[in-house]
Amino acid sequence: MNSVALTIEPRTILTQTRNRMEKKIYITPRGARQLREELAYLWRDKRPLVTEQVRAAAALGDRSENAEYQYGKRQLREIDRRIRYLQKRLENLSVVDRIPSDRDRVFFGAFVTLCTDSDEELSIRIVGEDEIDLDNQWISMNTPLARAIIGKSLSDEVEIQRPAGKITAEIVSIDYEEPSEDEG
Repeated sequence: MNSVALTIEPRTILTQTRNRMEKKIYITPRGARQLREELAYLWRDKRPLVTEQVRAAAALGDRSENAEYQYGKRQLREIDRRIRYLQKRLENLSVVDRIPSDRDRVFFGAFVTLCTDSDEELSIRIVGEDEIDLDNQWISMNTPLARAIIGKSLSDEVEIQRPAGKITAEIVSIDYEEPSEDEG
């Protein structure tokens, strides 16, 4: 019986990891701006403030029993983790700042109104993962609903799988927001 050894060079693993990290993440100009603003706030305002609080708590004495010091250090770790995440995320963003030439079809960034077979009206916007806002009905392009309507045209009927079962809906309106000069 022959045995075969499978060897993977470390270079291959590193390349595969880089490729996963380099996957483009689609986002609107507004969403990209919000992520950059959050990063700037954490780096310029929040982190220095918490660092000063930790410094003041450390000056009080015994750090092992100092709750303010322990809490501040934990807060700094969380801030640093979020900063690293945002920095990596911003490197891989692909800002979609153009409106498609065919405005009668659903693409990323579209505001879409659907009318279901039970005459229920549903208005959504298709955005990136970092922009999901259920209060405003902004859904990720990776949701089953968004995947069902992307590429469809005005007046097309689509089947949408919901937890309660399939429903049929007609696309009654498609609109795109013009990016403003200060976005992007």
